[in-house]
Amino acid sequence: MVSAQPSQTSPSPTLQKIAAEAAARQKAAPPQHRRQLPLRVGTRGSPLALWQTRAFLTRLTRFCPVLRDMNAFQEHLINTTGDQVQNRALAEIGGKGLFAKEIHEALLDGRIDFAVHSLKDLETTLPPGLVLACTMRREDARDALILRPGFTPGNDPNDPYSALPEGALVGCASVRRQAQMLHVRPDLRFGLLRGNVQTRLDKLAARQCDATLLALAGLRRLGMEDRASIVLEPSVMVPSAGQGIVGVTVRESDIELRELLSAIEDYEARAVSTAERALLAELDGSCRTPIGGYARLLSPSIGAKSELHLTGLVASEDGTFLLRRDIVGQASDAERMGHELGRSLRADSPASIFTD
Repeated sequence: MVSAQPSQTSPSPTLQKIAAEAAARQKAAPPQHRRQLPLRVGTRGSPLALWQTRAFLTRLTRFCPVLRDMNAFQEHLINTTGDQVQNRALAEIGGKGLFAKEIHEALLDGRIDFAVHSLKDLETTLPPGLVLACTMRREDARDALILRPGFTPGNDPNDPYSALPEGALVGCASVRRQAQMLHVRPDLRFGLLRGNVQTRLDKLAARQCDATLLALAGLRRLGMEDRASIVLEPSVMVPSAGQGIVGVTVRESDIELRELLSAIEDYEARAVSTAERALLAELDGSCRTPIGGYARLLSPSIGAKSELHLTGLVASEDGTFLLRRDIVGQASDAERMGHELGRSLRADSPASIFTD
């Protein structure tokens, strides 16, 4: 069951102005120069991807009702390499960007006008000609441990893995999650478990493994938060960079659309994602490198003087090496902070971690 769409605040004067100007230009333009409607929105076809796309379009049309009245959007479902190949680890079939490759090809070819993604699935550096137009407010970034039937969470809040017996099999496709668990519990075994949220839960229910991990954001968006046995705090499991954030990509040359989309951007999501993606860019590990990045604003106020706290993590696949560091600074320095922390982590990690 899909949960209700998230509540929204009232349209900002800036957004209303930009949206109204865009609509006015659209109506006033000669037919040969008028943007063709509906705008084609690229998305993966999984239930979570569709929820995210429709939530974004709901927000956009709520803030700009004229777009709704114009039937301005049309979904285009695109099957990506990451969706097509389910029996191999992502690292074995190309690694980064496999959930966005075909979508971005369609965007560059002009078959779609913009695309909605889970930000954590985007390449660290986008293909030439594409930009990240906006980021939406972050859902809970934490990871969730889901236990198979018959297992119950332990009673020790300081040991979230106590419910797993020695040698338990964890179904997982993320080297980041695997490395952090093995660092604490080297006795655990790991097997490949891929697929959308429901597919993984079904495999767990069929006892193909003893536990699995999923992003809490996805469970919440799909109305499945109750399936989380244990929510792992970032102090226990550093999330993936961009986890819980929806990002929208567009052609760099499409200035009008970029202006419209940027007007509904969430300031905090942009600040934290900028820091996290700069951290990734600096580390630039292979697709087998366990890397975590999680930023949050410390100040209650939103603005240039907001304080930002960034945590970065690098580990070996087997968890025998794990380095975690933090940095605090002004949100306006998010990109610089990400690069600085990334350089620090790289400098004090074995070089072999960053090679295939």
